Amino acid sequence: MKGDACALTGCKGDCEEKTQAGEHPNFSGVKKKIMVLSGKGGVGKSSIAASLAVGLADRGYRVGVMDVDFHGPSIPVIFGLVGRRVFGDGEGVFPIEISGNLKVISIGLFLDESDDAVIWRGPMKMTAIRQFIEETHWGDLDYLIIDSPPGTGDEPLSIVQLIPDSWGLIVTTPQELAMSDVRKSINFCKRLNMPVIGLVENMAGLVCPNCGERMDIFGSGGAELLAEEAQIDFLVSLPLDKEFASWADRGGAKAGNYHDLTGVSAMLDLMVEKVVSATAAKDREVNEQAQRLVDEREDGMNIYAIPTENGLLCAHFGHCEKFTLIEALDGREPEIKEVCDAPPHEPGLLPRWLADKGVSTVIAGGMGARAQQIFAESGVRIMCGAPGIEPLEVVRQYMEGALELGQNVCDH
Repeated sequence: MKGDACALTGCKGDCEEKTQAGEHPNFSGVKKKIMVLSGKGGVGKSSIAASLAVGLADRGYRVGVMDVDFHGPSIPVIFGLVGRRVFGDGEGVFPIEISGNLKVISIGLFLDESDDAVIWRGPMKMTAIRQFIEETHWGDLDYLIIDSPPGTGDEPLSIVQLIPDSWGLIVTTPQELAMSDVRKSINFCKRLNMPVIGLVENMAGLVCPNCGERMDIFGSGGAELLAEEAQIDFLVSLPLDKEFASWADRGGAKAGNYHDLTGVSAMLDLMVEKVVSATAAKDREVNEQAQRLVDEREDGMNIYAIPTENGLLCAHFGHCEKFTLIEALDGREPEIKEVCDAPPHEPGLLPRWLADKGVSTVIAGGMGARAQQIFAESGVRIMCGAPGIEPLEVVRQYMEGALELGQNVCDH
């Protein structure tokens, strides 16, 4: 139940699965989520988010844009939606359709006037973000592009926690002040275990329309060096371009393409292609990992992961002390392979951490729906409702078909 603490002993009501809205039914048809971030405002983050969405939709992908920038929602302007309102059905709201495969929703569409300031304290904003994310009917999407508030404060943190399986795409400008802020954005993503697709440098130089000379007003090369230093991909460097600025100001994204922007269209295309390539590579990696686990099972070898506390199976998957990894070959007695300290409690980390250890089966007392989905995508089998007994005995009984499974005791 929303807002209630988990009934399990020792649960503080803030377990990983409970805090995530990504498992909400409105997100069930969304395949990939990309959160567009910036260390500071004024770097063109919303224009990049809109361009990425338009480019993906122009290639036939089903795309949604979610603008969660409370204090500067620019997406309604860029998509020509100022003055438009959203409609709901009593259980949520429907994004505005720009085309058959491009939908948009923004905090700005709920304000009475576009110039209204959102003067809310943190808790009210956090509640609004959760409601906004959970109550938007997206349907089936290949990509959801999330225009995040700038910085690394409460609002971006809440979005990552609510949608834990997001990718990060970071936008910056070349000047040194922006470089300092983008380092914080990169560290923010790393701390929250959010993979970064890459870095986009915006406003990188101006080409004189008369003589053709390029002037690096804000400096040059810093973003590419920073990407290399941080070991993330450098996607593109976009110049200051009058047509691009005008395209955003006049709502040019509503046309569903940016083909007329001769100064930047080729680079925007390159950005989109790199994003598609990066997300496709991750899909292949997940599929290959799942196939490796299948191959290991066909060889008769399984690695079981049991969340444990004080030497017994812990009912609360998200807050156990340790994980006991047990290796079992068909027809042989199972053996403890390793007892690991549980990793830091971060959104979406546990399923990927265990999959990386080659775990083929997790036996737990309870587990949230979102964690189960991530395990399934990695080819890991899940058994919930197991009793609080010694890990080796859990696996023995499971292999003999004698393990009695009860209710999923922490099904948030």
